[in-house]
Amino acid sequence: MDTSQTPSLLEIARIFMRMGFTAFGGPAAHIAMFHDEFVTRRRWLTDQHFLDMLGATNLIPGPNSTEMAMHIGHARAGLRGLIVAGLSFIIPAALVVLLFAWLYTTYGTLPAAEGVLYGIKPVIIAVVLQAIFNLGRKATKSWGYVVLIAVVFVLYLLGINELLLLFGGTLAALTVVNARRWFAGTTMIAPLLLFTQNVAAESEHARTLTELFLTFLKFGSVIYGSGYVLLAFLQSDLVERLHWLTAQQLIDAVAVGQFTPGPLFTTSTFVGYLVGGVPGAVLATVGIFLPGFIFVALISPWIPRIRQSAVLSALLDGVNAAALGLMAGVTVELARAALIDGLTVVLAIAAAVLLIRYKISATWLIVGGGVLGGLIHGLMAPG
Repeated sequence: MDTSQTPSLLEIARIFMRMGFTAFGGPAAHIAMFHDEFVTRRRWLTDQHFLDMLGATNLIPGPNSTEMAMHIGHARAGLRGLIVAGLSFIIPAALVVLLFAWLYTTYGTLPAAEGVLYGIKPVIIAVVLQAIFNLGRKATKSWGYVVLIAVVFVLYLLGINELLLLFGGTLAALTVVNARRWFAGTTMIAPLLLFTQNVAAESEHARTLTELFLTFLKFGSVIYGSGYVLLAFLQSDLVERLHWLTAQQLIDAVAVGQFTPGPLFTTSTFVGYLVGGVPGAVLATVGIFLPGFIFVALISPWIPRIRQSAVLSALLDGVNAAALGLMAGVTVELARAALIDGLTVVLAIAAAVLLIRYKISATWLIVGGGVLGGLIHGLMAPG
């Protein structure tokens, strides 16, 4: 790892703001972009340190890729770096979503984005596959971890819950690696601390900003996995219980979260705007992301110490392997949606060549894919 120069807070902010405006494709794609930027290009982190951050991120609630940004900021500039990196990644995406929310409420529809997504999705597949390959070489320390990755991958595609796979895979690795120590009489205290928060029962139909903030604070405190898990909570709480949204508004909010850059949790910005205008958008966004800042600040300093422990190191190795298996499974799902014809397959292959052979930045490849997709879509449009 290059430690000769510690980046300034301004540099950290600049890099993550750029990525906040260009990081399309969801958590798996964001993490792949982070790996390309901070491990391959800038060498701020080693593959092992990056993997350990990814493993720790999967053990706490909240948006995975945003918390990875916070971990990277903390590793380079301490608590201030954590805050700057997190805010710089969130704010650009939230502003873009806020713009779409205003357009939606003003004109009643969403601007067309099919063409941009058509070009971006195949590029994302290439970026994610490269990250999985690079991280996999470090994570597969023995054939046992290869088997664990494969099992998690297959079970995920069969529909097994991702949290069960993550914690089950971690527990399996921990048990196998440390079996001899346990049978020899060594005891261990499990280091998994799950933070949960129960918000007091809210009165139905009350559209107060305080209630909005507390609802999204609850979401940020208990939701594991990707931003897609958020959708179930939005449906249950905001559509069915509180009646703040209609089913169609929820579908539109999901669409905005999918075709805008940055964390998928910025769907909260869109929902908050629909419920309470700009103040609602701000409070919903702060509420859902605030727990992540707290969790990462608590756990990030302990990652190197966990790695130095012979027993707890197996925990990180296990969760790293399980996380890569889940990442591979998500990539298959992304590929099914992205590679829909011969042209998108060609785009994916071209992006892989430019990324691997010519070391073109993943950020600019995604921007180029969006521009090219928009042009192609325009040429193919009728009339």
